[in-house]
Amino acid sequence: MNDFPLASVVIVTWNSARCLSSCLDALLAQVYKDFEVIVIDNGSTDGSLDAVESHWPALRLRVERLGANKGFAAANNLGARLACGKWLALLNPDAFPETNWLEELLGAAANNPDYSFFASRQLQANASHLLDGAGDAFHISGLAWRRFAGWPAAQFGLKTEEVFSPCAAGALYSREAFLMAGGFDEDFFSYHEDVDLGFRLRLRGLRCLYVAEAVVRHIGSAALGAKSDFALYHWQRNFIWSFIQNMPSTYLWEALPSHLLANLIYVLNYTLLGRGSVLWKAKIDALRGLPRAFHKRREIQENRKVRRADLLRIMERGPLQPYLLGYHIRKIRRTILTYK
Repeated sequence: MNDFPLASVVIVTWNSARCLSSCLDALLAQVYKDFEVIVIDNGSTDGSLDAVESHWPALRLRVERLGANKGFAAANNLGARLACGKWLALLNPDAFPETNWLEELLGAAANNPDYSFFASRQLQANASHLLDGAGDAFHISGLAWRRFAGWPAAQFGLKTEEVFSPCAAGALYSREAFLMAGGFDEDFFSYHEDVDLGFRLRLRGLRCLYVAEAVVRHIGSAALGAKSDFALYHWQRNFIWSFIQNMPSTYLWEALPSHLLANLIYVLNYTLLGRGSVLWKAKIDALRGLPRAFHKRREIQENRKVRRADLLRIMERGPLQPYLLGYHIRKIRRTILTYK
C-alpha cells in the first residue's frame, strides 16, 4: 500500500454510535484497499468513538475529535484539509457502501476525465427496494432534491449519466477541485451545502457524473431526524443563500420570481401545518445574512467559467416540478403495482 493513498474517505459523526460501526465494517469489506479513513467527530456524547481505532486495526484510520458541534460543512472541510488522497470520498456514518462502491467511483473517475465529482446510487437502508437518491437535481428557483428519491429501485436510477451534483452522504470529489472551490460553505452548518458546492464547481466549468454501479444504503438524518425543526430551518434558510450567491446575473432576475414563489409556497404550507415559526425564523435569518451572501457572490461570480447554455442545460425548469414530486412518486408506485 502506498504512503499516500489514492482516496481519502471522510466521515463526519455526531452521536452516531448506532450506525458508525456498520459504516466502518462496510469500508473494511471494500474490494479496493488503497484508501485512508478520516473520522471527524463533532463533539459526540454517546460514546460513538470509544476505542474505535482499536476495533478496526486493518483500516488506515484517523480520528479527529472536535470539542463541540462545528457543523457538517466545517467538519468535512477539516477532513478535506487533513486528507492525503487525490480523491476525496465523503460518506455519512449512516450510509453503508456495497463492497465495490469505492472501486466503482474511482473507476468512473479514471474512465471519465471530463468529470471532477461523482454521485452514488443511494438505496433506502430500511427499504432497499426504494431509492434514496440518484444524484441531486437543481431547479432554477433554487430548490433542489435527490433524483428518484422514493421511486422503485428496480426501474429507476439504473443509468450512469451527468447530474447537477452529488448528495454528500456518498460522494467522490477531486480533492484539488474541492479545496479550490473553498469546500462547503461553513455558514450553512448543514443541509444544502452539497448542492451549493456543486453549483460553485459547475460555475468553474466542472461536471458531475452519477455512477449507477456505486451503491450505498442510506438511513438519512439518523442523528437529527429528516423532519426535525433543525433540518427544516437549515434547508429553508440555506437554499436562499445558495441561490443569491451562485445564480449568474444573466439568470438571477429571470429566476427571481420562481425563487420568491417557492419561498411563499413553503411558508404558507408549513404555517398551515403548524410549523410556521420555524419557516419564518429561517427566512428572517436568511435575510439578515444577505449582505454576507452578496459579498461571497462577488468572488464566486468572478471565478465563473461555465457557458450560459451548459449551466441551463443541467438545471430543472418546470414551473410546478418541485411541488409535484410526491404526486409523481405515488403515481409511479400505483402504475407498477397495477402491472404486477
